Amino acid sequence: MGFHEVRFPANLSFGSLGGPERRTDVVALANGFEERNTPWAHSRRRYDAGLGMRSLDDLEVLIAFFEARRGQLFGFRWKDWADFKSGRASAEVNYADQVIAIGDGVKKDIPLVKTYTSGEHSYVRPITKPVLHSVKIGLDGDEFQESVDYTVDHLTGMVHFDHPPDEGAEIQAGFEFDVPVRFDVDRIMTSVASFKAGNAPDVPVLEVRV
Repeated sequence: MGFHEVRFPANLSFGSLGGPERRTDVVALANGFEERNTPWAHSRRRYDAGLGMRSLDDLEVLIAFFEARRGQLFGFRWKDWADFKSGRASAEVNYADQVIAIGDGVKKDIPLVKTYTSGEHSYVRPITKPVLHSVKIGLDGDEFQESVDYTVDHLTGMVHFDHPPDEGAEIQAGFEFDVPVRFDVDRIMTSVASFKAGNAPDVPVLEVRV
């Protein structure tokens, strides 16, 4: 799959609609009960990058970005303003935001994840597109130093430790991240609403697996 390591202009994605979707198969039984199953282990995010009323300069940037991606052909990074940090949106990234794994004394490569918890239930989301220089790593409450204790592959979200974390040690991480997406259409319809403003009413964007 073709993917360009470039982010859709964050100032244009601000205010866009979107979020996670699930696929659930629901079968109604004769006794009135239901059976529910899902073929998806992970949710998939959709967004609408339709800009509404924007400047003509914004439309020019959108069209250039669309053309450079060849429509649906190449994926790209997307900043989800409602969910782009390991911790709370109002807080600074901290190395202790997430526990991403428990050390076993053997593994040196640990993938970044974000855990969503509600009550007694939780969902663990793989993070494959961390933002460059945003990742902070700790071990059992001690912050590590990048390039000394670990390195991060910002193309895959994999953390490589120089030495395997000790067995039973909590591996902690804080980070900002993007969503890997592509355009979900091969055309963009725009109109000029006034001398200095334009309109792009529908620009669907869809998360991709990388």
